[in-house]
This record gives sequence, C-alpha cells and structure tokens, in this order.
Amino acid sequence: MLRNGLCFCCWYACHITCPAYTTTAGKFPLKSRDELPPVLKALQYLFITPELNEKVFSLLEQKICKDKKQTGRKGMDLWHILVLAVVRHTLSTNLDRLEDMANHHELIRKIMGVHATAFIEDNKIEFGYQTILDNVSLLDETLLAQINQLIVEAGHSLLKKKEPEALRLKTDSYVLETNVHFPTDLNLLWDSSRKCLDIIEKLQKEIALPGWRKIKYIRKNIKSIYRATSQQVFKGKNEKYKKQSVKEYLQHTRSLVNRCQVLLSHPAIAGNSPTLLLAMIDLKRYKDYAVKMIDLTERRLIRDEVIPAAEKIYSIFEPHTEWITKGKLNKKVELGHLLLITTDQYQFIVDYKVMESEKDPTQIPSLITRIKQKFKDRKIYSQSVDKGFYSKDNFTALLQSGIQEVIMPKKGKLNKADKQRQSTKEFKQLRNAHSAIESNINMLEHHGLNRCADKGLHGYKKYVGLSVLAYNLHILGNCLIAQENQKEEKRLRKQAGKYKQAA
Repeated sequence: MLRNGLCFCCWYACHITCPAYTTTAGKFPLKSRDELPPVLKALQYLFITPELNEKVFSLLEQKICKDKKQTGRKGMDLWHILVLAVVRHTLSTNLDRLEDMANHHELIRKIMGVHATAFIEDNKIEFGYQTILDNVSLLDETLLAQINQLIVEAGHSLLKKKEPEALRLKTDSYVLETNVHFPTDLNLLWDSSRKCLDIIEKLQKEIALPGWRKIKYIRKNIKSIYRATSQQVFKGKNEKYKKQSVKEYLQHTRSLVNRCQVLLSHPAIAGNSPTLLLAMIDLKRYKDYAVKMIDLTERRLIRDEVIPAAEKIYSIFEPHTEWITKGKLNKKVELGHLLLITTDQYQFIVDYKVMESEKDPTQIPSLITRIKQKFKDRKIYSQSVDKGFYSKDNFTALLQSGIQEVIMPKKGKLNKADKQRQSTKEFKQLRNAHSAIESNINMLEHHGLNRCADKGLHGYKKYVGLSVLAYNLHILGNCLIAQENQKEEKRLRKQAGKYKQAA
C-alpha cells in the first residue's frame, strides 16, 4: 500500500516522530474555550490510534491516490489535506485565512508534522493558496460520510463502559442557507444581464467584436434603468408608472439578449481556443437565464399572472436553491436546503442528509434504513422527533423497527390512547431531552453550517460533510480533554496526599 510514493512501513517510520504523534497532552491548552484545541486533540488521537489511523488513511488513499501518476509536481500529504480541511470548517473561515494558519500557526503545523526544527528551519515547508484549494477539493461527500462514521465509532468506544449503552437518538432539521442574495425578478434579470456583459468584455480582449465599443455605456444604462424600475415597483404607488418602467427595462434587456444571440453565431469564434469556446458556453447559459427572467418578469408584473413555484428561479449562480418557509418569527423565508441531522446521547452526529425538494415527514423510512445499516450491533433505545415528522405510517414504521421508545408527538387533538402514551414519565423525560438537539444545531452552525460558502450542489454537500466531521472531532476532542483533566486532577490529589503524609 503506497502513501505519497512510500510503502506503509516507510511512511509510518517517517511519521512516527511527527509531533502529531509525540505531542503530549500538556502541550494543548486544556482550559481553552476556543474550538480549535479540542479538534486538534482529536486529530492527534486519530493519528496515534493505529486501527483508526489505518482505516482513515485507507479511505483517503482509495479516493485521492487511486489512478494518480507520479508526475513530480509539488503536492500535499493525505494527512495535510485532512487537517487543513477540518481546520477550515472548525473556524468557519475562508481559504485565505486557512493559508495563513497553515503557514504560521504553530500548533496546526505541529499536528501536520511540518513545524520548524533544526533540520528543516532553513527549508521551511509552506503551502500556497492554490495548492490548498486544489487538494482540499479532492474530498467528496461519500468519503466524508465514511470518515464521519469511523469518528463516531471511535467516540463510542472511547466512552463506553463494560457494555455498549443503547443509543438514544434525536432527529431534527434546519435550513442551511446557500450564499445568495434575496431574489426578485428584477435583480435576477440584472444578474443575468451583467454576467453577459462581463463575458463579452473578456472576449473583447481576445478577439475583435464589432458593435461593442460602447459596452460600458450599455452596462451603466441598464443598471440605472434597473434601479429606477426597482424604486417604482417596490416603493411607487401609481400602477401605470410601474408598468411603464418595467416595459422600458424589458425593452433594453431584450435588446441585449438579441445582440448576445448574434454574437453566439459570430464566425470568429468557431475553431478558436478552448478558452473562447468555454466563454461562449457561459454566455449562452446566462443569455438563456436572461430570456427566462424576461418571460417571468413580463408575466408577473405586466400581465399580473401568478407564477407556479416549479417555474421560479431563486438564483442564477446557485440554481439548486430552494425557497423554504418553516413558520419562524425571526426568519419567515430562508434560501437553501433542509439539512436533516440525528444525534445521540453523547452529542455525536450519527446521521445527516441534505434534503432536495423534500419535507420532514418523508424522511423517516430512509432514516430507519440508514440507522440500521450503521449500527447493526447496537440497540436503539429511543428515537425522538418533533411534530413536523408525525404521520400514522411514520409512527408505525418506528414501532416496527424495534425501537423501544418512540417519541413522536401527535399533531392536533389527542385521543385517549395518545394522551395516555404522551403522559408517561419516560415519554416526558425523553421529549424534554429532545431539545438538546437545538444546541447541537447551534454548535454545528459555528462550524460553518450557517451559510454554505462553496458553489454548486456538489460543493454544498461536501461542505456539509466537512462541517459535520469538524463537529464530531470537536465532541471527540472534548471527551479526550475531559479525560486528561481527570487524570491531572487525580495526579494533583495524589501529590497533595504525599505532601500531607510527609508533613
């Protein structure tokens, strides 16, 4: 088995002296309330635990090193990729700050095994922005789900006593927002228009495009008309002026779309470089968005039609974005996807799923299947959800799955049997304990899952997996630090007892 060109024995011999392996517990700030120290402590535990180390690196090798040729180009170790990916989501930061921390944060570099010593001080290992971006992006959602499962199992084995305790699961969903602005027909049409103009400006640098000499004036003119139209539509009171303003805006954008259509058939483009062809593909995509938004704007604001939800677009940059209303007072509308998470009594996230055009009640059957696959040898004592998941079929499915206590409050008026079921002491205790998942969600949002910074649905799902991994490592690190603190307290008590006997 190869790791960066070395067999496992040679690779392990090189890394056995890595500070990630030799750093003692005292080196970590055990009393710090920051998110980073416990995550780094958990990463150290991952590295020095042979069985866990072997499983995680085997998964990384299968995904990243498969079919890779030795080209001689400068890259990154598998361990460096994993550490930096986790650190980014631990701190909910961007790649620019991650680059700075990878090159200058002492504790992170020790965990990575690239800290300055007498041997490498003159030849310091540094990581460039593009190197970090290209390598961290190699991780995908399937790989991250597998690593997350290993971390959860490691946490359970660390916390278990004589016999494994039956799991007490809690499930809830919340909205993970995409990185988009609030959509209106007018501003989405402007987004489409300005992106067309941006691409045309790039094309002008490569080839001569007759008829586009006044492109800056065209941009400025369309933008001023867009802003005037927005003022009329959202603040004006005269319906006649509103429609006149919208018609003028549509007239100018239609003219731009027609000119873009002519440009797409320009003979100078055919047979040119791949860069130009890719630019033309992007131009066609944004031109099509402009055509779509012109149609929607005209139907809604001129003809006063009600647009069906299936035809609406909420972002031309993140077209997978959904419009979600959960009835919250502080957030009436959220733009993104529902994220389903399941936690246990140890606060680990044992299961998660990005819901695409799905609602809570449809998730129970697939959730039961995934939990059974992940925990074949573990008993599930309880499963708690809120009223939003209730249906007769879901309640029956949970009962038939072998779960001892099903905490699923019924919607609406309760009959005698439901009142009796929901008034038991066990039901009340587990229902009160369900609220702990809200704090888990809040902690998860501090690990990056408040708003997704990556692009595309694939990037969205990968972003979720990395943040869940950072969260689970944080929980594991807290457990390790608590054990170290207990050992330190015992040592101090024992030392104090010796001094007392000597006195």
